[in-house]
Amino acid sequence: MLCLLLYLVCVLFTRLLILNTFKRGNTCAAQRKSAINHTSAIAFQSLRFQAKPAWVKHEVMRLAALMPNQGCRKIADVFNRLYQSSRNMTVGRTFVANVMRDQQYVIQVLRKQIKHQPPKAINKQLIWGVDLTFKTDSQKQTHPIFGVVEHHSRKVMTLAALKDKAILTLLRCIFTAIECYGKPKIIRSDNEAVFTSRVFTISLWLLGIRHQTIEKHCPWQNGRIERFFGTLKQQLKRWPIHSFEQLARDLPIFQFWYNTIRTHNNLNGRTPDEVWNGVDIHSRPVHDVFYFNAWDGLLTGFYRPP
Repeated sequence: MLCLLLYLVCVLFTRLLILNTFKRGNTCAAQRKSAINHTSAIAFQSLRFQAKPAWVKHEVMRLAALMPNQGCRKIADVFNRLYQSSRNMTVGRTFVANVMRDQQYVIQVLRKQIKHQPPKAINKQLIWGVDLTFKTDSQKQTHPIFGVVEHHSRKVMTLAALKDKAILTLLRCIFTAIECYGKPKIIRSDNEAVFTSRVFTISLWLLGIRHQTIEKHCPWQNGRIERFFGTLKQQLKRWPIHSFEQLARDLPIFQFWYNTIRTHNNLNGRTPDEVWNGVDIHSRPVHDVFYFNAWDGLLTGFYRPP
């Protein structure tokens, strides 16, 4: 009887010990799980609020300078599209807004630098830019003007007043320029119907010239001819035109002034003709220089014979 009692006491004590150990194990596991969750939360918070690399801030400022009319949401979207997969980096609109607010002056300086950045050098006779503009005379008659600009030298190959803007009329002007200066590899135009027609495209293909069209509503992609037309329109606003015949007489004078007399900052102070002919103005001695004045003083300068 005594042995049975001792046996029951040992079994009961063993069960109590096992139960106490199990409870302690559950408590330690719960503590470990809680500690892991707390550590993960701290790591997540530190990862979330850690400082971005310096290049992220600079890239946000560059995008803000390139897109002056866009807000922080759009700039954040563009940044994430560019760098989320390639560099595993994203930004939020709050971060972009803070950068744009704190770096307003730097962004303005970047915009000015981008605007005045000289264009990349282009090989001679690689691209011709073509386009149409219009001039209304004093009789309320609108006349189309066709222009062709060579991208390397900015030389105006063709500047002609047209009675119509038919495809054959434009092709005749291009053929005349090719006879005088040779053909380019690429002719760039906008998406006007006359330039995207099959006759125009096939004609250039037969000549071995690739026709390149810009994106819709993106005139800056054909910037050489657009910049030339800006100068032309500025002078035509101050010069009265009374008829088509007068416009046809005056445009060659403007073309001569633009090519041989007017200097360009992006050409290092040289004229388009000097760049086209490869003339070094600093190594060539000056002999005869003639003063040029046309359009009642609107077109002035000094002409240096070749």
